[in-house]
Amino acid sequence: MTLPEHPPLSRRGRTTLIVLGSFLILLLLLGWTVSIWTDWLWYDEVGYTSVLTRELSTRLALFGVAAIVVSVFLLGNFALAVRLRPFTLPLGPDTPPAELVIDRLRFALTTRLGRWVGVPVVALGMIFGLAAQGQWKTWLLFRNAQPFNSVDPLFGQDIGFSVFRLPFWQFLLGVGFALVTLTLAGSLAVHVISGAVRFTGPGDRITPAARVHVTTLIALFVGLKAVAYALDKRALVLDQNSTFSFNGAGYTDVHALLSAKDILMYLAVTVAVAILVFSNVVLRNIVWPGVALGLLAISAIAIGGVYPWSVQTFKVNQTPTLETPYAQRAIDATLKAYGMSELVNQPYAATNMTPPQSLTTDTTVVPTIRLLDPAIVADTFAQPQVRSFYDFGKKLDVDRYTVDGKTGDYVVGLRGIDYGKLADAQRNWQNTHTVYTHGYGLVAAPADRVGNNGQPCFVSGFLNAGGAATACSSTTDQLGVDEPRIYYGDGFTEYAVVGAHGGRNVEYDRPTGDTGDQYYTYKGAGGVPLNSTWRKILYSLDYMETSFLLSDAVTDNSKILYVRDPRERVQKVAPFLTLDGDPYPAVVDGRIMWIVDGYTTATHYPYAQVVDLRDATSDSLTGSGTVAQDRQRITYMRNSVKATVDAYDGTVTLYQFDDEDPVLKAWNQAFGGIIQPKSAIPTSLAAHFRYPEDLFKVQRDLLTRYHVRDAADFTAGPDFWKVPDDPADSSATKAKQPPYYLYTQLPGQTRTQFQLVSVLAPVGDRQTLSALLSASYADGRPQLRVLELPKDTQVPGPSQAQQLMENKDLPRTDINIWKDNVQRGNLLSLPYGDGILYVEPLYVRSADQKAYPQLRKVLVAYGDKVGYADTLEQALAQLVGTTAPPTTTTPPPPGSSAVDAAVAKIQKALADLKAAQQTGNFQAQGQALADLDAAIKEFNEAKGGSGTPPSASPSTSPTASPSPSPGSGGAAMAG
Repeated sequence: MTLPEHPPLSRRGRTTLIVLGSFLILLLLLGWTVSIWTDWLWYDEVGYTSVLTRELSTRLALFGVAAIVVSVFLLGNFALAVRLRPFTLPLGPDTPPAELVIDRLRFALTTRLGRWVGVPVVALGMIFGLAAQGQWKTWLLFRNAQPFNSVDPLFGQDIGFSVFRLPFWQFLLGVGFALVTLTLAGSLAVHVISGAVRFTGPGDRITPAARVHVTTLIALFVGLKAVAYALDKRALVLDQNSTFSFNGAGYTDVHALLSAKDILMYLAVTVAVAILVFSNVVLRNIVWPGVALGLLAISAIAIGGVYPWSVQTFKVNQTPTLETPYAQRAIDATLKAYGMSELVNQPYAATNMTPPQSLTTDTTVVPTIRLLDPAIVADTFAQPQVRSFYDFGKKLDVDRYTVDGKTGDYVVGLRGIDYGKLADAQRNWQNTHTVYTHGYGLVAAPADRVGNNGQPCFVSGFLNAGGAATACSSTTDQLGVDEPRIYYGDGFTEYAVVGAHGGRNVEYDRPTGDTGDQYYTYKGAGGVPLNSTWRKILYSLDYMETSFLLSDAVTDNSKILYVRDPRERVQKVAPFLTLDGDPYPAVVDGRIMWIVDGYTTATHYPYAQVVDLRDATSDSLTGSGTVAQDRQRITYMRNSVKATVDAYDGTVTLYQFDDEDPVLKAWNQAFGGIIQPKSAIPTSLAAHFRYPEDLFKVQRDLLTRYHVRDAADFTAGPDFWKVPDDPADSSATKAKQPPYYLYTQLPGQTRTQFQLVSVLAPVGDRQTLSALLSASYADGRPQLRVLELPKDTQVPGPSQAQQLMENKDLPRTDINIWKDNVQRGNLLSLPYGDGILYVEPLYVRSADQKAYPQLRKVLVAYGDKVGYADTLEQALAQLVGTTAPPTTTTPPPPGSSAVDAAVAKIQKALADLKAAQQTGNFQAQGQALADLDAAIKEFNEAKGGSGTPPSASPSTSPTASPSPSPGSGGAAMAG
């Protein structure tokens, strides 16, 4: 048989391939060089070059070691297989076709050994190297392991072994299995080609030298299996218990699998030795390794499978109480791993179903009830802005401040820029990257009150020194921001080129009333200088943008600001942290700072419950202003780091918050102490720390089961809870109700605290309330508290309470009228007077495309009583019976003189506003807006307080113009 001949590649073809290949390699190297160089410049700007060097050096070292070890091992074995090839005689005319093929391959292997062996060896070495460098975090934790000072209850060894060392040993074992398997397959192939292994013909099918080589590799594989059994034994503390769905070794694991793993480990060692001895000294054939491997497989099934199954089926399943002590280990470990060991569990009778009269006079809980929903009022914050491109994102945040001697929670947001709202003529490279470079001001409004027209009462973030002129907003900035400009913010994805331009200010800053627009030049320390042609070329290549070289807006005095999103910025500085999905801004010592909560996580904490981080932290707001977590399975979580990003100059600072966390200590040691100690946290900054949402959500999910601390009750499982669906979520697939921040005082607390709150409901179809979970900081330490209601409580849960409130005649009538224009605010559940007070604000957005939601009504419920009014005070008065509810909300007929008069005033105010906008008369605009506010209030009063004002057309709406005065009327309240 003759194999077909292929014509050799011509010289021109080879040259073309070499040129193309070289060009592709050059492009790859150029891209890699540009990426590394710009990264270096960025890390140098923020002062964390050690992070980049440590990560790169670790990756390169792991890649190099793995690639070299794998290549040498493979090459050595393949070379040995070639060297052990036997002498072969020339083939005769009667040689079978298969032997002819093998002979041709043998000839090719002999004449081109380097190409046939070297290329696959190098390729496999690089593949293993790439896999190894991806484990750089695992290696750094292994290298910098710290003690937990807590022992594994099964093996009596510090938990640090499972958390830090076991993952890397498991990775090495996997590499070993893959390497030996590939080596065995490759060596057998070489032996077959070289004639050392034959499938036909007389005599032995394998030469003695090849037999020693092959059996040694098989023995090595079996030896690795012995190591695997040893590691599997240590990993039993991470297994899933099938009896009661907890993690960690159970009765079957301890009393059957543990001894089975020991037996199999020793048996594997015996088989490995026997393969070497019997195959090469005693029996001297290749049959024994197959027999030995078969016996090992049968033993693994019988000892490692059948025996544990029989113990589980015939003993544990018949006597489930055998799992009780192991369930107790899981309960204790889970609470400890997720920072819940000091959980305070307090019974709350909740027997009162009658609204207390003190609701109308209370001075502790009621005055701080939050009415503004940060997930709804972002458009309300943005509506009065004097430029249409100003934006506050999809969701605002909640923080607390002291204003005029009163501390309360405030809804806050940073005025950023939405580049999508720029006019078409403005959307060019120069405007996007050199003119509209920053936002302006932290806008804040107290969360517990609104103005007469349903708008927030702003206290900060004004675009001029005059403050706001609306009835309830402040006339001056109450938060004392020294530098209001925002160069680093949530959703800032565009890079900015800033700096002096021949003495001219070209960065748009803010409107300033009658004097026109103000421009600015960045003076902060942030940014990478573009002070050389080489750097301009570098960033031209990085962003594939020639304007760095051609635009006169880029000078030697320019800087480029990039990685401007605070969460992304912290992640780049601390790649070992998992970051909370909701960073928030705060005014700290006159500076606007982003605060980002950082978590340390682990996957191998013994006996702790496995949590899917994405599933546990997802709720109805995820993806709408809150970043979804990556899908990862964890068994340990700590809020160990509080990070800050200066909104003006981008400075990133990492502070230890949990200074006892061994995982954080390991990371800090690995990166040379880049995290500042807890003692370095300024008091003014610590005053704005809040309990992080994602950690709270994980703990909330776990506490649906692990609030049961007694193992006997836990295994019985009759008292498990669930996170209720969000009653405000109108989607077909209901999502979990988000937790909410409140500045309030709950039962058992001695003072008002800023805390994160959520309710829990019983598992099953019951729509009652099981518990209320709250989390706050006490003396700088996290504090979790559960208010547990009786198991037979009749207190309605969130969904039941909302149905109760909205099924009353008056609310149902209004909601039916408003239809899709109504937005339900967060339903608050507040323990009060041995009962539960529910509060839900209702917002209405008119059909106008540019309209914004306004708080129109407040629903309250206590027991089976419901209040519904324009204000919280009026609703509570109805609830306790001191004020009778209105008998109807039907508006007066269209011909009513009061309604007609109010409508006429609204139309006149809109006409005056449009005229003032067209002429640029800022004073007239302010007066028109004030008249409009008064007319809308008059209209609502004429309609009985439940209707919505007549919608203005887009051409006459006060939101339609991008340039009302920042110093007048409603526009001035945040601008």
